[in-house]
Amino acid sequence: MPIYEYECKGCGHRLEKLQKLSAEPLTDCPACTTSALTRLVSAAGFRLAGDGWYETDFKSGNKKNLADNGGASSGATPD
Repeated sequence: MPIYEYECKGCGHRLEKLQKLSAEPLTDCPACTTSALTRLVSAAGFRLAGDGWYETDFKSGNKKNLADNGGASSGATPD
């Protein structure tokens, strides 16, 4: 679900609201209670969640430090 940014044309109050794509835009300002809210055009954002996205997707070659290598960065084997 996207986070939409709104601004009240009456009092200048700004807010962010997590809404479904299909949800109707907000119109009533929570600060001054007028129907003067407008949805702003803002930068899209994304969130990378979970373990391993950096290790597997953005590091290259021998810089990867994946859990399955036992923590050894060199080719040495445990005793």
